[in-house]
Amino acid sequence: MGVLKKFEQRLEGLVNGTFAKVFKSEVQPVEIAGALQRECDNNATIWNRDRTVVPNDFIVELSTPDFERLSPYSGQLGDELAGMVRDYAKQQRYTFMGPIKVHLEKADDLDTGLYRVRSRTLASSSSQQGGPGGGAAAPAAPQGGRPGGYGYPPAAAPSGAPPMPAAPPPGGRPGGYGYPPAASGQRPPAAGGRTRHWIEINGTRHQISRSTLVMGRSTDADVRIDDPGVSRRHCEIRTGTPSTIQDLGSTNGIVVDGQHTTRATLRDGSRIVVGSTTIIYRQAEG
Repeated sequence: MGVLKKFEQRLEGLVNGTFAKVFKSEVQPVEIAGALQRECDNNATIWNRDRTVVPNDFIVELSTPDFERLSPYSGQLGDELAGMVRDYAKQQRYTFMGPIKVHLEKADDLDTGLYRVRSRTLASSSSQQGGPGGGAAAPAAPQGGRPGGYGYPPAAAPSGAPPMPAAPPPGGRPGGYGYPPAASGQRPPAAGGRTRHWIEINGTRHQISRSTLVMGRSTDADVRIDDPGVSRRHCEIRTGTPSTIQDLGSTNGIVVDGQHTTRATLRDGSRIVVGSTTIIYRQAEG
């Protein structure tokens, strides 16, 4: 069973208790959990062949209405989300430099239903003793500097770890801390491999066999979505390196991974919302 599914089932057991009001929020906890997984993947740092370090301190920014609904449960929800990150890291063989923490914050520039995730790598004091996941404690930032800050590389390498290479080793992760992002913003395809693309809507898979796929309410759309909030020709997915989604002048717009946008880069697992319909974009090699 996948990590997200286990997380969702744990929350379902609490729906009739403390989390009853949480699920009335536009932002669902399982959406935040998925975003935290992507944050780990996008910021994974390879220290050596056997160790890949990911952020352990996360801030989830929410709109004022969503924050007010979720904040009374922030402690319990933060613990559940941290546990989900821990399970996902174990599955992916990631390691941490310190304890995992997930915080909720209010962001006045976000509309209801939108969120942002920021992360950083913080070393625990115990890591100085060489404990599991340990590393040198981050030094104080110089004036005007922010080593170890959200969106910045960790300030120090784990104790005894080799220096960060100038380029990813074979099989490394472009876009990790200390590495330039891959040109596509996604992992490069395997040599000689062929990338398959598809979308999932309400459990139904729709293969993308051409370079473009138009979605909308019209019968002329490549994938018809019967939703009054969806325009006749609502948006278009273009496969490539990277794959992208483009709004086609729809009435209600598109939301990609929690952000209102007119155009966005897609990665495997990207969540697209049109009207009241959620679409999951998928891609895989082979």
